[in-house]
Amino acid sequence: MTQELTNGKLALDARGLSKSYKIGKIKQQVLKGVDFNAYHGQVTMVMGPSGSGKSTLIAALSGLMKPDEGEVMALGESLWKKKRGKVDRFRLDHCGFIFQGFNLFPALHATEQVEQVLKYCKVPKSEAKKRAVDVLQSVGLGHRLKQYPAELSGGEKQRVAIARALAKQPQLIFADEPTSALDSVSGQVIIKLLHQAAKERGAAVVVVTHDPRLEAYADRVIHMEDGKILSDTMVAEPPVA
Repeated sequence: MTQELTNGKLALDARGLSKSYKIGKIKQQVLKGVDFNAYHGQVTMVMGPSGSGKSTLIAALSGLMKPDEGEVMALGESLWKKKRGKVDRFRLDHCGFIFQGFNLFPALHATEQVEQVLKYCKVPKSEAKKRAVDVLQSVGLGHRLKQYPAELSGGEKQRVAIARALAKQPQLIFADEPTSALDSVSGQVIIKLLHQAAKERGAAVVVVTHDPRLEAYADRVIHMEDGKILSDTMVAEPPVA
């Protein structure tokens, strides 16, 4: 589907999400009946203090962690009614992930990092290489194609991680504290790239962060605390990346 057809359409619709963890003999509820939705072509920022349930929420939305209760409709399908293997396949086929710790392989250079994920998606080798180079160039790393993680700055590592996520051409992108290990300039580059992924590629982008500087780049800002959504605000005109 083209970006024009997907932008503005409902991508995620979750109802009544609850999740608890047992710590010793104590049961701690980290999600308390949360309702959540996200749309193609929008950056949805989920903000809140540490321990508010933000990361658990995107884990439930993306197929990484099954909620105790509730339903997630992802791209029109009931995610958690699928068998485990099909949840994993859905995640591989439709979701891109960007994490605080970059999660790069030390022994692979930038192009190989991107090719590796395309290999799992069964993209032919020649196409995978071309797509990897194209997407790395699109995030400003055309001059760093053969560099290894140890040779890259923090901002460059995160751009490789974004390229790796975008190469799959995902309809859903989840970013968990993607700028917390970066300086403010690098952080702005990263959030602008995610904003671009929503606007130009039609992805539904969900960003978990506690960095208030990123609010300016969101289409929508959701504040969480103590496992609940406290506010949900549409931002009129986010800056153009």
